[in-house]
Amino acid sequence: MLFLEYPKCSTCQKARKWLEAQGAAFTARHIKDDPPTAAELRQWWERSGLPLKKFFNTSGLKYKELGLKDKLPGMSEEEQLTLLASDGMLVKRPLLVGDGFVLAGFREADWAAALGGKTNA
Repeated sequence: MLFLEYPKCSTCQKARKWLEAQGAAFTARHIKDDPPTAAELRQWWERSGLPLKKFFNTSGLKYKELGLKDKLPGMSEEEQLTLLASDGMLVKRPLLVGDGFVLAGFREADWAAALGGKTNA
């Protein structure tokens, strides 16, 4: 699995600790120093089944600074993917990419279900 994180992010730290506690094998990647490419983002987005907006870090400073709340609806998917790839800080984190799933943000129940662990029953 590929785990994209920003190490200073408390949610990323929580997700990493959770993965380690599950004994999950993963490769960590610093989302700011080594941001995903537009091609990676397109592939992950298509595999995730999520709306593209879910890949944006809507609470981030950069998102607010660029006024993306108002701009995104008028942008094409290609423009949005290019924008996401331009700055790792725009990407929702953490991102977990595994066989058959892509998870944006950390929700323990979703991650447990994806990893075949405890379910949200």
